[in-house]
Parts: sequence; C-alpha cells; structure tokens
Amino acid sequence: MKLNSKKVTTQKSAAELCDFLADVRNFETLMPENISKFEVIRENAFVFALKGMPEIALEVKEVEKPNKVVLGAISDKIPFTLTGNIEEISENASTVELHFEGEFNAMMAMMVKGPISKFIDTLASNLEQV
Repeated sequence: MKLNSKKVTTQKSAAELCDFLADVRNFETLMPENISKFEVIRENAFVFALKGMPEIALEVKEVEKPNKVVLGAISDKIPFTLTGNIEEISENASTVELHFEGEFNAMMAMMVKGPISKFIDTLASNLEQV
C-alpha cells in the first residue's frame, strides 16, 4: 500500500527541514491532537500511540541531506516506511511531501488506509507551521 500526503511549503531551507525531520524529538510537535503517547526511546527512534490504536515505534533509517529522510517501523509485524521528500524553493523555503509505503494484506489495508492517510496529512499540515 502506498499513500502520499499533500505537498506543503515550509519556511525552512531544504537543509534545515532535513535536519528537523532527522531529529526524532521534533516529531512530537508534528503529531495529531489525539496522541496518547510519545516517547523518544533512543537518539534515532521514538514510539507513539494515537488514541484507540496500538503503539508504533519508528526509527530513522536513511538521511540523504538535504532531500530525503526515511523513517521505518522497528517491528517486523507491520513493516512500513515513511519518507519525507524535500525540494528547495529558495534559501528560506522548501516543500515536503510524505510518502507512506507498507506491506499489508487486503483486509488490513482496508482498515488502516483512512487513518494513515489522515495521519500523514496531519504531519504534513503541521510541518507548514514549523
């Protein structure tokens, strides 16, 4: 299953935005309001939970400065990646689009598509504010 967020413009250079996304502590400010848990578990990893959903642990898998940050699930039970693709507009502005890619059976994909789409759009919208 592949999902894309809307492309949003930020008031950060591509390098600044890449650094921001590569620092897992910053994801707490990007989370939706219905978050019930957020905890940094090591320098490059965090765990979070939304109300009514299981905990998800993510870690930074790859950083291609200044254009790409890839986060991936730590657990093999639900393998997926969340990639931030960054494009520089000017020295003080850039765009970012989030790409979610996961391997789910058809039943699971039907159940999670809506919540995941909403989640990555919320992350993208909150990136506009940073």
